[in-house]
Amino acid sequence: MKKLLFVFSVVILLASCGNPRTQGELVGVRRSSGTFSQPDPYGMVFIPMGSFTMGVGGEDINSSMLYEPKTVSVSAFFMDETEITNNEYRQFVYWVRDSIARRMLAEVNPETYAITETKNGEPLDPPMLNWKEKIDWNSKDQDIREALEPMYLPEHERYFRSKEIDTRKLYYSYYWIDLRAAATKEFEGEKLSPNDYSLGDADNGISANRKGAWSNRKQGYTDRSVYVRQEAVNVYPDTLCWIHDYAYSFNDPMTEKYFWHEAYDNYPVVGVTWQQARAFCTWRTQLKNAFLSKKHDALVSEFRLPTETEWEWAARGGDRLNPYPWGGPGTRNVQGCFLANFKPLRGNYLADGGLRTLIVGCYPPNHYGLYDMSGNVAEWTNSAFDPTSYNFTWDMNPDYTYNAKDDDPPVMKRKVVRGGSWKDISYYIQVTTRDYEYQDTARSYIGFRTIQPYMGRNKGDNSRLSNVYR
Repeated sequence: MKKLLFVFSVVILLASCGNPRTQGELVGVRRSSGTFSQPDPYGMVFIPMGSFTMGVGGEDINSSMLYEPKTVSVSAFFMDETEITNNEYRQFVYWVRDSIARRMLAEVNPETYAITETKNGEPLDPPMLNWKEKIDWNSKDQDIREALEPMYLPEHERYFRSKEIDTRKLYYSYYWIDLRAAATKEFEGEKLSPNDYSLGDADNGISANRKGAWSNRKQGYTDRSVYVRQEAVNVYPDTLCWIHDYAYSFNDPMTEKYFWHEAYDNYPVVGVTWQQARAFCTWRTQLKNAFLSKKHDALVSEFRLPTETEWEWAARGGDRLNPYPWGGPGTRNVQGCFLANFKPLRGNYLADGGLRTLIVGCYPPNHYGLYDMSGNVAEWTNSAFDPTSYNFTWDMNPDYTYNAKDDDPPVMKRKVVRGGSWKDISYYIQVTTRDYEYQDTARSYIGFRTIQPYMGRNKGDNSRLSNVYR
């Protein structure tokens, strides 16, 4: 009897010590990683949340009624301090090039260019590419040379070098989840029963209440993969855009050198479509998360293009009613110097110091630390263009987005472009001016920059409150 009482007391003691921290209280789930802290992404600046009247402070010289004032509120986020440069975008192009080459080499030499098993010896299916192994583009191995041959231009198309990468084959393939479709559309398929995930006796009363009581937005379909979309985008910029945009102007040297020559490394990338800019954002997210997963750190939120509202809020730099990012009503400072790269005076391109594009960051930043929000190159946003979108979007993080298909009419492929460029007059570099371009069109005066949503702050950190309360 004493032994039985002893065993019973030990069981009770162990049960009470299962999680000594809770002591029967609601304390949440303990995280092994500790307190989450979102680091500032490299090359980005923090934009605080805030509220402002969107669409005021500028003039509507076209009487287009595209700038109807509307008070909106915006969440905090990080934004690239400059437009994406040629050198930064070239990292994306090289990554796509190398991934395609490694895939070809892995077929002939899987021991070197593929990872077929984990560190524990478990097989990987499918295998992973080995990024630690360098690619010998000038290898004398016949198998490697034959494997890489499809990467190069055909012999009859080679003009400058004996071997030149065929940029037409540089496709980046990726998947994304269409959350908007999943939230609003119905899928005609087999529906899950509440009993399919029954918890046994603990589920009594739950499944019974759920039976026949699904919400009007139908949920619980067996196949949610219908909302997974696949995209394949050629990532190489349209280097001929300089001639295409200005057919009766000599811009041939820009076509031949602007993207690949090191002299233009820190110039903003141009000739990229809206689709290519989105692909770059997906790749940048993938690149960062692949690094963090090796360190067992929490994954970051995705990089993406800013919405039209986020772009205007960031461009204003906290100056809510001024037409330009630097806060003043004009395009010059007190010394008479121009504050952006645009088309000043009566078409004197050189009056501001630049003929076409300039190195990013040549002019002073706005109060948030962002460079070239006006001029240099216009910038893609994530928002679709509609003249009346201010009227039907919500007043908290407003956004009108539509990812048009290839067979959609052109009017549905319009995307908002903001900021103006080196070829625009002062009206088009105002923070309120709206313009658009088609998502599958590349221009010599349109680039982009990315943002990353801000997920939160550490306990006791008051440095990132909205500037409304500073």
